[in-house]
Amino acid sequence: MAKQLIGIVSSAKGDKTIVVTVHTRKTHPLYRKQYTVSKKFMAHDEKNEAQAGDKVAIAETRPLSARKRHTLDRIIEKPALRADSLAATKADEPDKPATKAKAEKPTETEQTKPVKPAAKTKKADKAETEEEAAS
Repeated sequence: MAKQLIGIVSSAKGDKTIVVTVHTRKTHPLYRKQYTVSKKFMAHDEKNEAQAGDKVAIAETRPLSARKRHTLDRIIEKPALRADSLAATKADEPDKPATKAKAEKPTETEQTKPVKPAAKTKKADKAETEEEAAS
């Protein structure tokens, strides 16, 4: 019996080919810490029915091409919302303009920041002292 793997379709761009990402949990032999390993498998999808984001089961088979050694067995679950449909709905919504209250109101740092007088140069100091002496 062929080994079955369950994963999520990460790409369905190729004709009759899907790329399935399978996540497995492993335990480190020395430290006994569990970690996740992900691996991508190319699988044959004869009817082009799987789309990105679907949870699928793939089965081992004879080599079908240089990198394809699995076939799509069944689609287990389809997502409620797909990423491509979300992108389409976001593009349809018009951008909201900033409200006047936010645009006109200065930030707190601008309100509380003390204003420093401009630094005087030595020439300006001499001119002031000469004016004071002349008057």
